[in-house]
Parts: sequence; C-alpha cells; structure tokens
Amino acid sequence: MIVTLAFYVFAAILLLSACMVITARNPVHSVLFLILAFINAGALFVLAGAEFLAMVLVIVYVGAVAVLFLFVVMMLDVDFAALREGFQRYAPLGLLIGFILMVEIGAVAIGWTITPAAHLASQVPMPAHLSNTAALGDLIYTRYMFAFELVALLLLVAMIGAIVLTHSGERRSRRQDISTQHQRPIDETLTMVKLGIGKGAKQMTQAAPAKRETIR
Repeated sequence: MIVTLAFYVFAAILLLSACMVITARNPVHSVLFLILAFINAGALFVLAGAEFLAMVLVIVYVGAVAVLFLFVVMMLDVDFAALREGFQRYAPLGLLIGFILMVEIGAVAIGWTITPAAHLASQVPMPAHLSNTAALGDLIYTRYMFAFELVALLLLVAMIGAIVLTHSGERRSRRQDISTQHQRPIDETLTMVKLGIGKGAKQMTQAAPAKRETIR
C-alpha cells in the first residue's frame, strides 16, 4: 500500500513538473521544474527496482545537464521578447504540425493492445549471481551493443556539428601571431628611458612615444 501510494505521489509530481517546464514563462523556472521532474523520475526508478538507472539519472541529468542548462540560461542575455515576435506568424504551421502529431498518437493509442504474455516478462527470475547493475550492463554490451554504439555515434556527430557551427562565424577575438611578434625590430616595441631622481613620471610621459611599451 505504501509503495503504491508513493508511486502515485511521485508520478503526479512528475507530470505536474513536466507540464510546468513547457508552460512557465521564466526559463530559469523551467529548468528548476525540469530538475524536479528528473528527481521524481529517479524515485520512480527506485520503486521499480532499477536503482542504477535512478543514480545515473540524478548524477548525470540533475547534477550535470540540468545545472548546465541553468547556468547557460542565467548567463546568456537572451531577448525573449524578440523571440516571441514571430509566434503569430508561425502559429498556423505549428498548430498544423501539432494536429498531425496528435492524430498519429491517437491512431497508435487506438490500435495498441497488450499481448497476453506481457505479464510473463516481469516474472522472469534474475540470476542469483548477477546484480541489477551487472544484468543491465550485460544486456547493453551484448544484445543491444549495436544500438548503444549507434547512439554514441549520433552524440559524437552532434558534438562535432555544434563545434563546427560555433567556429564557422566571424572571428571577433584577436589571435596571437608568434611569427609576426618575433620579426618586429626592437625599436618598434621597446623604449629605453633614463630616469632622473624625482623626474620619473614627467620624463617618461614626454619620452615615451604613443602606442609603445615602456620599460622602467
């Protein structure tokens, strides 16, 4: 009874926080609701007996991805008013795509049936010499090895694409040219000034030419 009640509580909070992620006007609040959704999803994994997936969800997504989203949203000066200016222009297309998706999801839900042998899958006993984590690793790296490698390849391509898009724009930062620095003559970079007692600042101002480095 307690496990069932905990499941409904965590599931309700998960659904509510997921809805708040997409409906909250403040992006910081959206990320905080996303963290809450991840934590409740991890609690559901614990109730299902998948404690390894729960720890991975909390450590990777809550501890790294969601916090990274939070820092990016807080540090970037995004003009959300400008982003919403084209909402009315693309609203008909968005509604059309949303309607098509809802029709497809409804068609799948109507034609979806539970096989009579589905309850047998949860009754398969786990080998006594394997823990939950070991059994999961055995499935990933044996039966689902190709799918695992394919996901890793997709993530690699996405990372390379993000790096290429970042460096494809106009370069605004100054870059150091070592060869040009080595070829400059000394008289264009340094000015030797002999300072007298009590005349350092005034004499240096008069002797040092503009845009040159001065050594005392």
